[in-house]
Amino acid sequence: MNYDSLIERIRLEIPLLDQVTQKAIDAWNKGAKSPDNQEIYIGYVALNLHGFYSGLEKIFILTARQIDGEVPKGKDWHSKLIEQISKENKDIRPAIIGTKSAELLDEFKRFRHVVRNVYTFSLAPEKIGPLIRELPVLWKQIRVELIDFSRFLEAIN
Repeated sequence: MNYDSLIERIRLEIPLLDQVTQKAIDAWNKGAKSPDNQEIYIGYVALNLHGFYSGLEKIFILTARQIDGEVPKGKDWHSKLIEQISKENKDIRPAIIGTKSAELLDEFKRFRHVVRNVYTFSLAPEKIGPLIRELPVLWKQIRVELIDFSRFLEAIN
């Protein structure tokens, strides 16, 4: 099987995820310095956190489809997808992300659901703060894991 398109997608998404991560952090810091405009910054941060998770999920869906041969279905398919990609698929591929990354990413998945289902003016900074603090560490780790996974794909391609 040829994995060129998946390798390319991972390589294209990484710099985009770099950008969305930095934009979220920068907006959070600017919002903290500008209490009068904090609501505007909170909406922007939330949108970028949503984009962060969605960009990763795009990679995970493509991997599940192209390598594992199936994307989870059902009401909780998002959670099942994280679980699927954080485990080795014996004789096919290693885990794409580690257990710790998967656990932390689950918080971002839940937040994405909130962003999709509430108005941005009702987002609470105290809910976003812990995600922003975790974001650089989580992204640094997942970034390494994605690069390692793309190298694995190159080796078997």
